[in-house]
Amino acid sequence: MYIPTLEDMLAARERIEPYIHRTPIMTSQALNRLTGAELFFKCENLQKAGAFKARGAANAVFGLSDEQAERGVATHSSGNHGTCLSYAAGRRGISCTVVMPRTAPQVKKDAVRGYGGRVIECEPSTTSREAVFAEVMAETGAEFVHPYNDHRVIAGQATCSAELLEQVDNLDAVIAPIGGGGMISGTCLTLSNLAPGLSIYAAEPEQADDAFRSFKAGHIIADDAPQTVADGLKVPLKDLTWHFVQRNVTDILTTAEHEIIDAMRVTWLRLKLVMEPSSAVPLAAILKNPQVFAGKRVGVIITGGNVDVDMLPWN
Repeated sequence: MYIPTLEDMLAARERIEPYIHRTPIMTSQALNRLTGAELFFKCENLQKAGAFKARGAANAVFGLSDEQAERGVATHSSGNHGTCLSYAAGRRGISCTVVMPRTAPQVKKDAVRGYGGRVIECEPSTTSREAVFAEVMAETGAEFVHPYNDHRVIAGQATCSAELLEQVDNLDAVIAPIGGGGMISGTCLTLSNLAPGLSIYAAEPEQADDAFRSFKAGHIIADDAPQTVADGLKVPLKDLTWHFVQRNVTDILTTAEHEIIDAMRVTWLRLKLVMEPSSAVPLAAILKNPQVFAGKRVGVIITGGNVDVDMLPWN
């Protein structure tokens, strides 16, 4: 298992710079008053392809040799990684196949196809996803780019918090959602090297809390098919992301479904930003645990904005 380094993150920044946005920071006095903290939202919902995963996907795709690239790339994804990998593959002019749960939002399936990717559907469980994907790999021989348990992907995601440190001075903490752990691992990689005094919090739905239970137990606990409105956070930790989580994360905070929906709605109203339910979990965790964040300067990573506006969870 190769553990990505700070040098890998720096190389990723240079490699992906032509293909991603340096996303903005937004603030809200209303949300600051509501939480008792100073919140700085890193808006990866405004990233290329609508999610932070464009960073890791671009790093993986543009790091391939010409021989590897000729076979194309493939992955399994609940949506955003598949969309972003299709985006990056399209920019390089290579093929991309994505195995997606049949229950994934239609907007995410359409986005994969819109960037030229091929969608193959599976049942909404880790077991089905991996079985169908094995068939795809046997058929295509493509380069597998894992959604999160891949050193190239983690190095790409780590560039997000590197930008955040340059954009906001004197942060006390950073919080991001956790599913498989790609963003959190990248955050840990950057902050443990460049800002080791910062606290790193992960936020997770109560109904898909395998990372929380893993963190408390000291070993990976994986659920097969959890049900939550935060569809991007249903996947379990793997060995590479667990390496960073167990060593660098301060705590994992969980939130109920209604708290996620309320946080999503208040962010839409106050920040005027389109964000998906998974992106609302960190704010939900801050609102639920004000004593943890009160009086602190907190970076909040809004991970994506690919939401089906015809299926908003508060309707």
